[in-house]
This record gives sequence, C-alpha cells and structure tokens, in this order.
Amino acid sequence: MNHRSLAFRLGAWYTLLLSGVFVLVGTGVFFGLQHYLRANLRDTLSRRSAQVEQILLQAPAEAANATIDREINTRVAPEFNNRFVRVTRLPATLIYRSRMPADRSFDPSAVNASLTNARTPVTTIVPDQHLMVRVTPISALSGDYRVELGVSTAPLEEVLGGLLDLLALLLPVLIVCAAGGGYWLVSWALRPVDRLSQTAEQMSLQNLGLRLPILPSGDALERLSISFNTMLGRLRDSVQTSRRFLADASHELRTPLTVIKGELEEITRESRLTETDLRERIGSVLEEVGRLEHLVSGLLVLSRLDAGETQSTWVDVDLAQIALNTAEQMQLMAEDRGVEIDVSEVQNTVIQGDRARLKQIIVNLLDNAIRFTLRGGTVSLRTAANNAGSVLEVADTGIGIPPGAIPHVFDRFFRVDEARSREDGGAGLGLAIVKSICLAHGAEIEVESRPECGSCFRVTFPRRSRTPAPCAPESPRPRDFIGSREQDRHADVGDALAPGVATSKGT
Repeated sequence: MNHRSLAFRLGAWYTLLLSGVFVLVGTGVFFGLQHYLRANLRDTLSRRSAQVEQILLQAPAEAANATIDREINTRVAPEFNNRFVRVTRLPATLIYRSRMPADRSFDPSAVNASLTNARTPVTTIVPDQHLMVRVTPISALSGDYRVELGVSTAPLEEVLGGLLDLLALLLPVLIVCAAGGGYWLVSWALRPVDRLSQTAEQMSLQNLGLRLPILPSGDALERLSISFNTMLGRLRDSVQTSRRFLADASHELRTPLTVIKGELEEITRESRLTETDLRERIGSVLEEVGRLEHLVSGLLVLSRLDAGETQSTWVDVDLAQIALNTAEQMQLMAEDRGVEIDVSEVQNTVIQGDRARLKQIIVNLLDNAIRFTLRGGTVSLRTAANNAGSVLEVADTGIGIPPGAIPHVFDRFFRVDEARSREDGGAGLGLAIVKSICLAHGAEIEVESRPECGSCFRVTFPRRSRTPAPCAPESPRPRDFIGSREQDRHADVGDALAPGVATSKGT
C-alpha cells in the first residue's frame, strides 16, 4: 500500500472523520443516557420524599417518635423497596433511620449527615455508598425536620458501565470497518481515473482517434473526460493539418526543384549552347528560384505568426493611412492589368497591431483581387469604424469564387484553379497568411462571393476605446492616385510583398 497515494490519503481522512463522528456520537449517547437515568432517579426521589413529608405534616403536635417510625415503615417500607430514609428533628435529634435494605446495596448507618444547613430541597450523591440522596427541610406542627431519602445508584452505574464496555468494543470495530470501507470506496471511485490513465497511455501520434470513456456521472470526471476528448480532437486536427501542410509544402517545393534540376542537367549535357539558349535556361532557373523564394518566405511568415511573433510589436496604427499608402503602391500593378482601385470610401480609424503585418493583409487582399479581376473591372478598398470595431473591406468585380470553395479559401496551399494559380506564381499561402495575421490581432475575416460577380473580403478588428487620430497631411488622397510609370514599381510593391507571397483567388 502506497502511503502517498491519493486513495490512501482520502481513505485516511475518511477514517479519521468517521472515527471522530463515532466518538462524538458515543460520548453523546453515554452522557445523554446518564442524564436521563439520573433525572428519573431524581424524579423518583421527589415522589418518595413527598410521602415522608406528608407523614410529618399530618402528624399532630404531640406525636411520638414511635408513631412517626411506624408510619414511615408502613407507608414507605424503605427496607423492602431498597430505600434510605433518615428523619432528623432540628437541630440534631435523630427521629428515624431505615435499616439495611433487602439487596444490601448500601449501609444506612455509614451514610453521613449531608447538607445540614440546606434551606431548600437539594439532591446530592454519596459516592462511597453509591447513593443519590434528596435532602428536604420541612416545618410541621410537631417541629422542624430534615428529611433525607435516598436510592441506590448501582443499577444506573451498571447500565452506564455496560454501555461503556459496548462502546469500547464497538468503536474499534467501527473504525476498522470505516478504514477498510473508506479505502475500498475511494479506490472504487478512482477506478474511472485508472481507466482514463490506461486509455491515455495507449494513445500515440498513430492512434489519435482513440477516445477516453465517458461515464454519465454528471460530475468532474465526466467533464474531464469530455474536455480531454475535445482536446484530443483538436490535437488530432492539428497533427493532421501539420501532416497535410508538410505534404503540400513538399509537393510545392518538389515542382520548382524538379524544373531547376532538369534545366541544370540539360545545361551540363549540352556542350554547344548558344548564348541565347543559355540565357533562356538560366532565366527559367531563376524563375523557379523566385517561386521557391516566395514559397519559403510564405512558410517563414506562417511559422512566425504561429509562434505569436506579432504581439511583441503592437503600436497604434492608422488603418486608413496604411490602406491609402498600400493602394498607391499597388496602383502600377492594377494599371498593367487594366483594373481601377477605388479608395473613395477610406475613412479614418485607428487600431492596435503590427504595422508591417497589417499592411501585409491589405497587400495580399489587393493582390488577390487585382489578379482575378478582368480588364475594365474595379477593386474597391474601404475602411470605417462602427459599433463592432474597425472594418477593412476589399471588394472586386472579378471572376468570383465557387460556393464549394469558399469554406477552404483560407486553407494553406488551397487553390481554386490550380493551373491558373501556378501561372500567376501563387503558392496558395496568401489568404492563409491573412487569416493567421487576423487571428493574431483578434480580428475576424469573412468572405462573400458569387461566380462572375466578384468577391468581398471583410476584416473586423476589435473596437478601440479612444477616438482615432486623423490621417497625416502627407498621406495620399484619392485624387492623387494617378500612377506614374516612371516610379520604380519593384521598390515599393516589392517591399510590401516581401513578408508574404502572391496569392491565388480564394487562397
């Protein structure tokens, strides 16, 4: 038996508690019975003493001692009834004293005079004779008397002694039974925990579908089992997501690596390559290297977001200012594709967060919208503050997302159109990064889309308690959004896209 085990400690506490209860109950029973029996004796003494008092009160003034003696023997019969009776005429003349009782339980001659100065009826115990004596002073026609009437306490003490013997025998037995029963009860109560432990030991990464048994007890064990199973479900989903993510990442990395390997092998095998052919092959390799760079950059961003990197650099950020600056940087890309960026509904609102990651949200959403909006279409950027918080919306008039793909648009490596996405260089991580950044900032993102009608991505940030500050004066206004072809598009847009990757529609 392990003395440090929970079952032993609970059983010990249970035994100590019940032992204390048994001792208290036994003590209460003993003293309660003692009080009850003594009260009955006192009541008996009171009634018998009244008989002697009545004899003295009815005696005439000239009554002789013999007459009183005869009346007491006749009406009270102390020897037959095992009573002690002594009548004394005050101050100290003995009138009557009973003789040896029939059961010889006490010696009347050995009972000392007690409470000689008592002025009211008093009950006392004479320990050496095992007597309870009632002393009553009375005044009669024949004089003043002190009546002492007693009864043996031996039957009372015998009953109480028997009770003590019974308690002395019964209490240890009850304590031993309580100890054994308590230990068995605690062990039985903890048996579900043992089953939970055995089931938990059988779990592994290859057996995450195993679940703990749920006992419909309605107590903490049931809630623990449910919570543990829920946690196992989340763990299984997380492991499956990680495995799927690793498989998808391996697949995405394998394609450009295969192309690079093939191109380099062709270069090494062909000894007579013209300068033009060599440049084309090197360009193809560099294109695949760029795709790898985008992919690895996206994976690095996701790993940092999963590690909670953004929370260490939170500052007050003007969402409208970031939106306007980002839209200006994306203007050249939009013009190349014949798409207009509308920023007429950008309103001032301040949030807390990582400035670079918040800009990355806008970059990825705008890039996604521009890529999948046909020429002549419009991409609308809107920021506003409402009762729910600060809202960022990117809407387009593009090709839209099929209804069946909407629940998966934020999954990593998910593409609605695999072929077209690969042509655009998308790895399927853009919207996954946006989702992770939103989660890190406590924001919610939702998408509404209809095929051939366009899509709308809406990000709602938590509400702030203070009034947002106005945009800086140098921030570009909607009317200034006429892109300059002489501007180096790669200087700004490249910086904005560096933390993430180009995204495909719904990815």
